[in-house]
Amino acid sequence: MNAPCDYLLRFEPLFRRYLWGGRRLGTMLGKAIGPGEDYAESWEIVDHGDDQSVVLNGPLAGRTLGELVGEQSAALLGEEIEGVGSFPLLFKFLDCNRTLSVQVHPNDEQGAQLDPPDLGKTEAWVVLAAEPGSKIYAGLKPGVTPAQLAAAISTGHCETCLHEFEAHVGNCVFIPAGTVHALGEGLVIAEIQQASDTTFRLHDWNRVDAAGNPRQLHVDESLATIDYTRGPVASQRPQPVAPGVERLVECDKFLLHRLTLADGETATIGGDGSFHLLAVLEGELAVPTNSMGGTANETLSSGQTALLPAAAGRAAVAARGKTVVLDVSLPS
Repeated sequence: MNAPCDYLLRFEPLFRRYLWGGRRLGTMLGKAIGPGEDYAESWEIVDHGDDQSVVLNGPLAGRTLGELVGEQSAALLGEEIEGVGSFPLLFKFLDCNRTLSVQVHPNDEQGAQLDPPDLGKTEAWVVLAAEPGSKIYAGLKPGVTPAQLAAAISTGHCETCLHEFEAHVGNCVFIPAGTVHALGEGLVIAEIQQASDTTFRLHDWNRVDAAGNPRQLHVDESLATIDYTRGPVASQRPQPVAPGVERLVECDKFLLHRLTLADGETATIGGDGSFHLLAVLEGELAVPTNSMGGTANETLSSGQTALLPAAAGRAAVAARGKTVVLDVSLPS
């Protein structure tokens, strides 16, 4: 019989190397990256096809997230959302050493028409580091039409249609599916998204590789996917919901909260019928390994993530030093 899925789960990160990556996943977030200057993404918690997070700790060590969803869906996800087939969210860190391509993601209905079908991709970013002048591109300028955008892309000046603003540490930006977006050079980002890997690129800043070839673009698909009713996107306004707790995003795909705790301060997470995905951005967080009366704690340091299954119930977490934590769950 498999061990019960009722304790805090840690996972092995999966790294993605792209031309826009750097070294800060290691130097800033403590990831065990290898040699090279192009470490772009650390996929912390994922269940998407062959991309599988593997449990590092406890009696379920070595099991994949997909296996746990298949075998203990109610315990992991919550009884109200069991049977979804796969873990619905993906959490990652990004090191944007160069500006990313201008992209758009499909919604669920559009994603279902792809071959193979996929979820849509609604996402949110939290800025962990930003060099002076680093930009975020989010949404179109007011009144931009499909024809105007297509013309700008054809002349290599897509940016003239994009809304942009300077990024600052702590900013949270919500990007619903269908929103044109790009992350600028000099940013380190925490991202929560639907568990999809479908991206349409409509502009790559006219870059070419060493052989003089541009990256593949998906202009027609992008123009058909964009929600032109959405104008400029601004940073979210955090909503206080409890002492030290802010709601950053509330949508039909996920809830994103930020906890800011002083040294020794405690908070309660879980016990609401949903899993809770935790990411420590600053300090250290002591989390009970389970909610069944045990006294053992798992310590999450800055740059580390974990998953508290629904079956683990309420967990009283405690800060060691000033601690900032992202808490992701599903809406009821």
